[in-house]
Amino acid sequence: MIMYALPSDFPHEPPKGYSYEVHHFKRNVLSIWTRNHSEFIYNDGADSKCIWGFYNIQKRLYYAPHSSKRIGQTVSLDETTPYSAMPLLKLALDSV
Repeated sequence: MIMYALPSDFPHEPPKGYSYEVHHFKRNVLSIWTRNHSEFIYNDGADSKCIWGFYNIQKRLYYAPHSSKRIGQTVSLDETTPYSAMPLLKLALDSV
C-alpha cells in the first residue's frame, strides 16, 4: 500500500509515542491514521492504528470520521485534536 505525506496545512504534531499515516481512500480523498507505537497484548505487540479523519485533496477540506470506512461531517482545524478530527461534544454544563 502506498503511503502519502500529510497535507501541508495539517496543524498537529503527533503525540509522544504516536505517528501519523496517510493512505489513499477514494479518488480525491486521503485517510489519516494515528499509529500508537506502544505494545499491546491483544494484538501480540503490534502497533495499533485508529482513524484520525479524512482529507479531500481537491476541496482542501478535512472531515471527521463516521467510521474508518465512512466519511462524516466537515470540520474546521480548530475543532480537531492531535488524536482525532471528531469534534468534542460540549454540553451546556461544560462551560461552567
